[in-house]
Amino acid sequence: MNHEKEIKNRVYLSYGLMCLFALGIVARVAQIQFIEGEKWKGKAESQTTAFRTIEATRGNIFSTDGSLLATSEPIYEIRWDANIPALTDEYFNEHIDKLSHQLSGLFRDKSAQTYKRELTKARLNKSQYYLIKRKVGHKELKALRSFEIFKLGKHKGGFIHNQRNKRAKPFKQLAARTIGYDRPGYSVGLEGAYSEELAGIGGQRLMRKIAGGNWKPLSDENEIEPEDGSDLITTIDINIQDVAENALQLQLEKHRAHHGCAILMEVQTGEIKAIANLTVQENRSYAETYNYAIGSATEPGSTFKLASLICLLEDGHVDITDTVDIEGGIKKYYTETMKDSKTGVYNKITVAKAFELSSNVGISKLVNQYYQKDPEQMTDRLVAMGLNEPLGLEIKGEGKPRIPSPKDKSWSGISLPWMSIGYEVLQTPLQILSLYNAVANDGEMVRPKLVRAIKKHGKIVREFPTEVLNKQICSQKTIDKVKALLEGVVEHGTASNLKHANYKIAGKTGTAQISKDGNYQRDKTYQASFVGYFPADKPRYTCIVVIDSPTSSVYYGNLVAGPIFKEISDKVYSTQVKMLEEVETDPQLVDHLIPFSKVSEKQDLVNAFEKLEIKADIKDPDAKWAIASADSNLVHVTEREVIENLVPRVVGMGAMDALFLLENAGMKVNMIGSGVVRQQSILPGTRATSGREIIIRLS
Repeated sequence: MNHEKEIKNRVYLSYGLMCLFALGIVARVAQIQFIEGEKWKGKAESQTTAFRTIEATRGNIFSTDGSLLATSEPIYEIRWDANIPALTDEYFNEHIDKLSHQLSGLFRDKSAQTYKRELTKARLNKSQYYLIKRKVGHKELKALRSFEIFKLGKHKGGFIHNQRNKRAKPFKQLAARTIGYDRPGYSVGLEGAYSEELAGIGGQRLMRKIAGGNWKPLSDENEIEPEDGSDLITTIDINIQDVAENALQLQLEKHRAHHGCAILMEVQTGEIKAIANLTVQENRSYAETYNYAIGSATEPGSTFKLASLICLLEDGHVDITDTVDIEGGIKKYYTETMKDSKTGVYNKITVAKAFELSSNVGISKLVNQYYQKDPEQMTDRLVAMGLNEPLGLEIKGEGKPRIPSPKDKSWSGISLPWMSIGYEVLQTPLQILSLYNAVANDGEMVRPKLVRAIKKHGKIVREFPTEVLNKQICSQKTIDKVKALLEGVVEHGTASNLKHANYKIAGKTGTAQISKDGNYQRDKTYQASFVGYFPADKPRYTCIVVIDSPTSSVYYGNLVAGPIFKEISDKVYSTQVKMLEEVETDPQLVDHLIPFSKVSEKQDLVNAFEKLEIKADIKDPDAKWAIASADSNLVHVTEREVIENLVPRVVGMGAMDALFLLENAGMKVNMIGSGVVRQQSILPGTRATSGREIIIRLS
């Protein structure tokens, strides 16, 4: 019995001990879970390892000449492993004073005593990833590597530096908004549009998460190396961009304007060579904060008259030699009165004169007269020209154009006349420029572009060819006529102050009153603009300048925007060798000691010289047509070649001879003025087409 009792006691004891052990385990689990949970959770997290993404070096953005517009500069975060086993207390204590003085002298943000105190505390706390400094440059990193303790390196001195890249624009403000930036959740400009190509592919590095939520690399090497991004080759010419930006800023400051923009584009390719956007800041300085050239769709004003005139000519309603009564520059449409900039001066004038003088009344009367009964005829033609569609640029934020429709609820009896002079329509500066570029390009509208190619490791991997948006916005006949009128604006119209001695400019001024909540009378402000192309006879570049809200008393396009256009065109003309052709001497404009004749039939010239007993040197006895030039003793007569089926050069001829040659070539001649031919709308050497109209201007 005693033996059985003893066995039972042992069982009870074992069972009791097991229960106590189980209760201990439960108590310990509860203690870990509810009392020490945060402690152990933090310790577990501190031992977490994972592959972390390593940022690739972002690609560069270059101008056409290879100048850097945007690049990635390395910046460093400096850390210190204060618990590195190889760093003894003896060595630390011996060199901490010098290191503290070195850090204080380099960064100049703390005293040497403060650095010593903080580094000593980090050592006592056994910090493995103590932060020394963020945003350290390469020059500072080089100095840090030579400092006491740090010069021992990562494994002996605990010195750690982590690199990341910071985007920089070497030319600062130049084209800054167009170059743009790429930030999480928000990107603009080329940086945003080509983010995927520029960004590259990130690499992988094994890291350990330590106290404070920081990730510490386990080695100096990446497990997967990052792949650098591609480079963009833009169409921007940095020298022209600089001229555009400076010229724009000077005019904005002079007229105390709120903002402005300027664009220069190559006619045939659509390549944008310069694009400047400046806005006034609180301190009255100017900066690139918004891309008005691309994003701001406003009422363009008189620059839109080109589109209205194209409609009138293309539909056969008027010719440039027709007349229109502008009624002294004042016209009432229903309850609204329209005025020209100058009133009481002109009444009946030609359509050409109305355009050259930018007569609101003249253009609106013609449009209202011929489209009032069927306004859709005009709006449909504007739509067919592509003026109601965005250009489809590669960068985000293009302003939406608007061409009113008679079907709109807002359409009224005054919509048509006001639309004809650039109100109630919306266009961005670049959209208006594209219209004028199409005229300069003989009717072909191309898509403006900012990027020429993408490069990878120095090799081109993608090119961007010129894209045609509209093969022919109107007939060549209409193009020839409006080209002549755009030249007339500069030669003797509203932009005569831009006339240049060495090359010809063609373009149109614009002065639009800015609407404030639909009201044009309250707090009157204006938008001044000039848009055109050069050289007018062989267009290579188009340019637009728009100045918003000049606060001085001067607000007309030719005086506010025009000088910027001229400064840009002068710079381009003087620096582009291809444009510096030999200047032809016009004998009619030079004084000589003996007389000479206009370009004429050779025999007529010979007869005239014989009659006047003037000695003449006949270079080509068999020539049909000839040109005469003189020096102090002799007249030289050389052949003016006329080739069958090609448009002859008639500049320098009298009206009858020019008419004879051109009509013999089968062309319809439209003469403006009298005297000697100074301009012809179709270039000599172009194939002559029977029935094609050519405009010649005489003076």
